[in-house]
Amino acid sequence: MLKFPKSTVLIAASVFLSNPAFAEKLGLGRAALPEEIAAWDTDVRPDGTGLPVGSGDALIGEEIFADQCAACHGDFAEGIDNWPKLAGGADTLDHEDPLKTVGSYWPYLSTAYDYIQRSMPYGNAGTLSDDDVYSIVAYILYSNDLIDDDFVLSNETFLDVEMPNAAGFIFDDRAQAEYSQWSGDPCMENCKAEVKVTMRAMVLDVTPEETKAEETKAEETTAVVDATPEPVEEVVVEVAAFDAELAKAGEKVFKKCKSCHQIGDGAKNKSGPVLNGIFDNTAGVVDGFKYSKVMRKAGEDGLVWSETELAAFLAKPKKYMKGTKMSFAGLKKEKDQLAIVEFLKSLED
Repeated sequence: MLKFPKSTVLIAASVFLSNPAFAEKLGLGRAALPEEIAAWDTDVRPDGTGLPVGSGDALIGEEIFADQCAACHGDFAEGIDNWPKLAGGADTLDHEDPLKTVGSYWPYLSTAYDYIQRSMPYGNAGTLSDDDVYSIVAYILYSNDLIDDDFVLSNETFLDVEMPNAAGFIFDDRAQAEYSQWSGDPCMENCKAEVKVTMRAMVLDVTPEETKAEETKAEETTAVVDATPEPVEEVVVEVAAFDAELAKAGEKVFKKCKSCHQIGDGAKNKSGPVLNGIFDNTAGVVDGFKYSKVMRKAGEDGLVWSETELAAFLAKPKKYMKGTKMSFAGLKKEKDQLAIVEFLKSLED
């Protein structure tokens, strides 16, 4: 009976025989040619070294991303289930559980290109063309509001992209600066001329006194609120005139919404409802669309999509309405929020 499993023996034998010396001796294989090595040596460096000639933009990237990446990473790079989120997290790096994405954490854009080029799509790595990779990276940047939709990412413009956390990392020089201080032979005896006990744990008062908490609680006072409310002066809201230029800018921003929402003649519900006539209308009432429970209830409770409510929802949908089906991470820029609201005003029911 063998001491080791057959699989272990086979693996050991294959490793043994793959040694160049034995391969040459037994007439197995040959040395790899320089061009063969170069074909596999595809790494891309932070300074752009290794980038292939090519280009792509976010609009083309959105289509490729939807076909090749969205099944795991979501239509808006927001991540599905436990698959990685690729967008958002810009204001979370100081949190206990930060969201580390291309837009919040990664210091070098080359990391995104290199990884996608050699490892994606999952289960079918190496099938993307250079232009496909440029386009997908551009879409991820666009999803993080790092480029405009008309920016063309290429080997020539690659370094024009500023990564928000590029200055958040420091060069690790410990090998030169510190290793010599503690990498010698360790001292095992008589390392100090004198050893002195300065404090004993048994006398340390490390347990917080409960009386302090009780005193603090006793000092707190409860404000007395007058039960009679003061009369509230009625505020007259003036509706601003329609801004055609702002709406035109909003139409451009709306490209981020097209994968889920249709507008205009013949529009149909997709993963999101038709948005014709949504402005100044009750929430959750588009015929034929299956809304989340919270959205339906909000409409029943009187939520109307005014300028203020729409802008707040579009900024952070899931924060505005917990439980909404809308997976879009939100529009970070206030100008984009205002522009798309103005564009939605122009859509007739």
